[in-house]
Amino acid sequence: MAERTARGGTLIAGGGFAGAYVARYLGKAGATIVSPENFMLFTPLLPEAASGTLEPRHVVVPLRLMCPHSELLLGSVTGLDPAGHTVAVDSADGPFEVGYDHLVLALGSIARTLPIPGLAEHGLGFKDLADAIALRNHVLGQLEAAAMAGEDSAARHLTFVFVGAGYAGVEALAELSDLVSDAMRHYPELHDRPRRWVLVDAAPKILPEIPSRLGDYAAEQLTKRGIEIHVSTTLESVDAEAAVLSNGTRIPTATLVWTAGVRANPQLAELGVPLDERHRVRVDETLRVEGLDGIWALGDCAAVPNLASPGQPDPPTSQHALRQARRLAKNLRGEPQPYRYRTLGQVATLGRYKGIAAVLGLRLTGFLGWFVTRTYHLFQLPLFSRKLRVVVDWTVALFFQRDIVELGSLGHPRGLGDG
Repeated sequence: MAERTARGGTLIAGGGFAGAYVARYLGKAGATIVSPENFMLFTPLLPEAASGTLEPRHVVVPLRLMCPHSELLLGSVTGLDPAGHTVAVDSADGPFEVGYDHLVLALGSIARTLPIPGLAEHGLGFKDLADAIALRNHVLGQLEAAAMAGEDSAARHLTFVFVGAGYAGVEALAELSDLVSDAMRHYPELHDRPRRWVLVDAAPKILPEIPSRLGDYAAEQLTKRGIEIHVSTTLESVDAEAAVLSNGTRIPTATLVWTAGVRANPQLAELGVPLDERHRVRVDETLRVEGLDGIWALGDCAAVPNLASPGQPDPPTSQHALRQARRLAKNLRGEPQPYRYRTLGQVATLGRYKGIAAVLGLRLTGFLGWFVTRTYHLFQLPLFSRKLRVVVDWTVALFFQRDIVELGSLGHPRGLGDG
């Protein structure tokens, strides 16, 4: 017998973009969310949180506010009994079981890494809010280190390598490049020291997800800013002193950021659900897990078939997760219908006042592309209070310089017994 029963009969494993929106769309029907955090990260705004344009707390949404009719249990799903309609949950207060009528798997994804020598020890990720804050602190720390170093060592501290030229890599590099450019006014000893930004990707072009013309525009804009782009190139190795690329280039650097894709949460393997060759949950066109009654999956952790693009499962984007959540919430409340969604377009920022957008057949670049991208993200952000906070941050950024405080000790307070 389960110790608890999911509110409204629906248990949602995961409080990320997909899971949170399913709970929100279920409304007063209610649900129980099991998540290790009490917030949903709005990932499209993560690069701006890393650069300091946005306050980090403003790019996350409290689940209790976003889903007021849902119950939140802080913990992780560790086991599944489909026959007994129960899941095992591990929490700070110990393990317990929760019974359900419908189980929604929305466990998301983690960074996809490769067995590259030195990557695990010396690479920096960019997947969640902790990664963004750590990366900002690291970059500002490198400026401080460069200010004290000799010429050769300073060049290494002022070289930043990003591996992965999808949305995350390009937007993060562009935002952090702006941060460093703005911060340099406070480092007169570095004015004559060159800064080097390098973008590496195995694909033949950057931003392969968007129309070719827009990708070419993005590459042109980044090149004009002095950013080196190495396509059809992979990372061979990295250590504390340098990164080595497959084309033979050795880049002395103290900063390597890995943004080369994601993979489904490995926790899925412990639940015994059917997985595809990429370890994503297999679901049918109604988002029901194959062969399991009452269990559904969506978002980055699932291979979701889309009737609008036969043979091509949805990519792991927030835009698709939002539409999947809307369809699944309707299926949970009524007769299940197949999922169909034709993307409205793709958008991306390239730093201050520059962006690209392919929306409803229109291809926009420059300031207009940047404005459309920001407007779209603001529209998608849930809760009026969060929208207002973001708008205020953007407005303040127009009139004031970026903050260059490095908070590397944040979250690591000194113990009372420490000297």
